[in-house]
Amino acid sequence: MTEQQILQSYSIAKERYAAIGVDTDKAIATLEQTPISLHCWQADDVMGFESNAGLSGGIQTTGNYPGRARNIDEVRSDLEFVNSLLAGIQRVNLHEIYGDFQGRFVDRDRVDASYFQSWMDWAKSIGVSLDFNSTSFGHSKSGNLSLANPDPEIRSFWIEHTKRCRRIADAMGKAQGDPCIMNIWVHDGLKDLTVNRKRYREQLAASLDEILAEPLPDMKSCLEAKLFGIGLESFTAGSHDFYTGYCATRKVMYTLDTGHYEPTENVSDFVSSLLLYVPELMLHVSRPIRWDSDHVTIMNDQTLDLFKEIVRADALHRAHIGLDYFDASINRIGAYIIGTRATQKCLLQALLEPLAKLREYENNGQGFELLALMEEAKTLPFGAVYDYFNLKNNVPVGEDFIANVQEYEKTVTSKRI
Repeated sequence: MTEQQILQSYSIAKERYAAIGVDTDKAIATLEQTPISLHCWQADDVMGFESNAGLSGGIQTTGNYPGRARNIDEVRSDLEFVNSLLAGIQRVNLHEIYGDFQGRFVDRDRVDASYFQSWMDWAKSIGVSLDFNSTSFGHSKSGNLSLANPDPEIRSFWIEHTKRCRRIADAMGKAQGDPCIMNIWVHDGLKDLTVNRKRYREQLAASLDEILAEPLPDMKSCLEAKLFGIGLESFTAGSHDFYTGYCATRKVMYTLDTGHYEPTENVSDFVSSLLLYVPELMLHVSRPIRWDSDHVTIMNDQTLDLFKEIVRADALHRAHIGLDYFDASINRIGAYIIGTRATQKCLLQALLEPLAKLREYENNGQGFELLALMEEAKTLPFGAVYDYFNLKNNVPVGEDFIANVQEYEKTVTSKRI
């Protein structure tokens, strides 16, 4: 489409939405100011720079598409290129294993902010903020249990690791003048039946209490639950019910990973309940197929419902958005763009819902009118609004980004042998 066609289409869409009480310019402004945190681990299949050993501990990356980032410079180059093709604000989300270790082995209970100084300098140079994650998997002491481990030596190792990660996140937040969101996820579970569920969960709660006791003003901690892990199918210590109770009683941010639920569950159903009891939500946007397979996010019903519920609950200011998938079966740069744009589209469509009128109908008991307007809103020209959003921010509109990704593959990633 030409620029003139995009502007004409947006003008028509703006009038259509205005007729039902929706300000498209306001929706675009909100979308522009809502950050999405890009996960560094899509660039290199969650390998990191610690040992080049890959994944273990209940998770798995599948696929062998060529062009994986092999070092810190290539990960940063890929993220910079991705950022250049996206409108709005992007953050970058790091796992601890992505430290700048300069080829040295630094055990995880010895890591500190100095190994992430170059990340902080890089982030400042390109104008993005950083988020962070502790890393409990892929280590000789990971086993099946980390923070829930009955062995005090192993448990202490992971407690110290997670404490240090929180301090690193605090240093990042202080350097960027913006709180760093640090996610804590542990794979702890068992392959077969257990008679010690309560024991493991008591230990996990005690470990978390010790970790979170240190006040750190420039970071925010969030806790992520999981349904199960590969090889840990029978018992998950950090289940949804565990973290719901823990975060509610300790007033800690809860992480909703859309891949960590039963296939028949819709994560949007949890939003309003959690918001009554936890201060904030972290959204890890993914796409599960059969299990926590972390496929590239697309604009499907589950993702759209999630963002509609966030907006309907007036909770966008209490929700942080990040991507979390690792698909090695397709072009990894393209996977970033697809997932981010799909997330933006779902949020934009949620922002364009005629919420004031829908609430009026519902409050007045006008069920027919409510359902009718909800259905008609689905086919309003939101695509024209999203095209204008991209045009306004000088990034490719529509499918034009495909050629950019293909050129980057031709000149950059295809040469990684």
